[in-house]
Amino acid sequence: MAKYLLLKHYRGAPAAVNDVAMDQWTPEEVSAHMQYMDDFAKRLEGTGEFVDGQALRPEGMWVRSDGEGRPPVTDGPFAETKDLIAGWMIIDVEDQDRAIELAGQLSAAPGAGGRPIHEWLEVRPVFGEPPTVTE
Repeated sequence: MAKYLLLKHYRGAPAAVNDVAMDQWTPEEVSAHMQYMDDFAKRLEGTGEFVDGQALRPEGMWVRSDGEGRPPVTDGPFAETKDLIAGWMIIDVEDQDRAIELAGQLSAAPGAGGRPIHEWLEVRPVFGEPPTVTE
């Protein structure tokens, strides 16, 4: 089994077929999209392929160690992730072909007008344990 990260982007990926920004969707369209995502995750839980996933809100902050005391915090400017990454899902699948198959299915989540978005998803393998060397 291999873990893959499926990244949904607000922007930065090639344009989706149904390329209407989520902030322009009706509440019903947003609900239908979120329901599709939940149903997809539940289906993968049933097959044992779902690890975790979350939608991300656009706000966030930078934090760093600055010695003793409370670390400094700022709300930007952000590296592009704040503006780009809408959410993520980690799957644990047999191979890359299955990861690609599932990403294609996830890409069909409904968007504006209830039509599939056909968005591009970033698919990245997760570093696993290094192989054990035996002699």
